[in-house]
Amino acid sequence: MNFFLKILKVFPPEFAHSISLNSLNFLFRTNLIGIFNKKIDNHNEFTLFGMKFKNKLGTAAGLDKNGDYIDALGSLGFGFLEVGTVTPLPQFGNPKPRVFRNYRENSIINRLGFNNKGVEYLVKNLQKRQYKGVVGVNIGANKSSTGDKRINDYLTCIEKVHSLVDYITINISSPNTPDLRNFHIKDNLESLIISVEHKIKEVDFKKPIFLKISPDETDETIEMIVDLINNSSITGLIATNTTICKENISNEKLKNEDGGLSGQPLMDKSTNKISMIRSKCPDIPIIGVGGVMSKDDYLLKINAGADLVQIYTGFIIKGPDLINQIIRD
Repeated sequence: MNFFLKILKVFPPEFAHSISLNSLNFLFRTNLIGIFNKKIDNHNEFTLFGMKFKNKLGTAAGLDKNGDYIDALGSLGFGFLEVGTVTPLPQFGNPKPRVFRNYRENSIINRLGFNNKGVEYLVKNLQKRQYKGVVGVNIGANKSSTGDKRINDYLTCIEKVHSLVDYITINISSPNTPDLRNFHIKDNLESLIISVEHKIKEVDFKKPIFLKISPDETDETIEMIVDLINNSSITGLIATNTTICKENISNEKLKNEDGGLSGQPLMDKSTNKISMIRSKCPDIPIIGVGGVMSKDDYLLKINAGADLVQIYTGFIIKGPDLINQIIRD
């Protein structure tokens, strides 16, 4: 596996990402996936938020934006998968190059901008999946949408996917869609939550809904969000998305790249947000994500108060061995 990871480093990031997932899909369809993962013992299955999990490790949004690889990723032993971010209409995202790898510091900067094939395409993949584990969908707004239309984008996605998923995540925290993080402002977030509550009542959606937040907000803002969540139909929080702060990386060239930083330099910042949220509200459901590169990192998220943990950049850099290390060793 390390040999293949070294080869992939030669290719541009997005092309390497595509090669990796398509190779994984090929191995799955030819029943060769067992080469890379040991048999997992499911005797530790548990129920959380009304969903049954075989373990606490899942994929973060962004890894499989369009749901093309649900069955293949599910075969690796994850306890749950989150696909997306999806928007109502297909969109290319921001101009390339827009992904920058920093292997020396186990990190990635991206300014993808919700590139995806649209919610109708994702729905077709959700309908034909064979994977029986928990699948959530991360939803967002099209770049061209503004004002109330931006809220309507979230409602459109809920209407399209609600009958096909185990939970929904509302992404208000990507730094790569202009002004999206303005939903962290109280009045804006209240309007979004009220609209979402009307929609889930209309479609009779009774499964969990999470809000994915930014690591770059103040503690006061996070406390305000927790208070709003506690008085709403939103289930809990995903903490956190990528950070626009680059001060924790030493590569001077990458420090000047726009976009969100993920990976090891985000670990402490995102974990501190989990601790703060948990101290503010002992009972709020939290999915922790950001910077998990080892089992120790995974356990730090759990000990900080995360009920579940997601990985993305760690999986890209370390490969399937990271899954084996976390849930099998």
